[in-house]
Amino acid sequence: MTIGNLDQLEERMSRPTEADIAAMRAMDGDFLILGVGGKMGPTLAQLIRRSADLAGKKIRVMGVSRFSDKAMPEALRAQGVEPISCDLLERKELEELPEAENIIFMAARKFGTTGSEHLSWGINTQLPALVADRYRKSRIVCFSSGNVYPLVPAVQGGASERTPVGPQGEYAQSVLGRERIFEHASHRWGTRVTLLRLNYAIDLRYGVLVDIARTVFQKRPVDLRMPLVNIIWQGDANSVCMRSVPHCSAPPFLLNLTGPETLSTRWIAEQFAERFGHEASFTGEESQSALLNNAAKCHRIFGYPTVTPTEMIDWIAEWIAAGGELSNKPTHFQARDGKF
Repeated sequence: MTIGNLDQLEERMSRPTEADIAAMRAMDGDFLILGVGGKMGPTLAQLIRRSADLAGKKIRVMGVSRFSDKAMPEALRAQGVEPISCDLLERKELEELPEAENIIFMAARKFGTTGSEHLSWGINTQLPALVADRYRKSRIVCFSSGNVYPLVPAVQGGASERTPVGPQGEYAQSVLGRERIFEHASHRWGTRVTLLRLNYAIDLRYGVLVDIARTVFQKRPVDLRMPLVNIIWQGDANSVCMRSVPHCSAPPFLLNLTGPETLSTRWIAEQFAERFGHEASFTGEESQSALLNNAAKCHRIFGYPTVTPTEMIDWIAEWIAAGGELSNKPTHFQARDGKF
């Protein structure tokens, strides 16, 4: 299979599986996606809309954002998703949003934290507090990050949901703050919550694989300071997010979200070098520890991802070689001090 343009990419990442349709058939209530304008939001909204239509569910799917991309509202509307422009930090605007039984919380800030820590803390903790209060009676699926875990030895198999948290740097600390806010709401009001500790979602325009592929394609050395990574196709991450809604509980349902493989950064670079027809070069010292996420619980509940790492590598290599559109937001996955 080849993904040749943005329309094909969006369609592939929002294509429902039979499991998605069955899960939607068993769910009730409208969906409100807060922070739909980010990297994952549009395809998640489309997946929910398509799944609902195929399941015969007459529900509203609404996406909330400030929409810095002025073309996005119309693009969402064309897919059957209702765009709602809102500055979520403005309490009055938040209060005027529609009621919805199912809330997907995606609003977050990562890049640019260093030097503007106050803004990251505001978005990652103050905003969740406002949303938790506003939608205390709803089910809330909140995207978190595997960055809340400490670096773990490679032989350990990754941090599980039972691993004590140990966030490195203020971004990761503020993400843990986001979790704690929703956890507090769950204990105080009985709000049903799912916390998804994700790393790393892969698109053809951004993500860890794209960062490595671009570096290899441009014949620059690949940084090996983070020697191992976990990844998951964005469409599979979307699927788990939607299907995790019925698992919302008080206290919160905690779930690591990534693929089953622990992949070597060096191996990934060499795979791309082979496809681009030249050698990979490297810099940095490979450590015996990494930020790794054990998602065995996720795979037991929802099954294995539908897209393999090799497929993602093939698609990204073809995309980059053909001059496909790329995001300008590197993940900085190699940073071991948590500074983004």
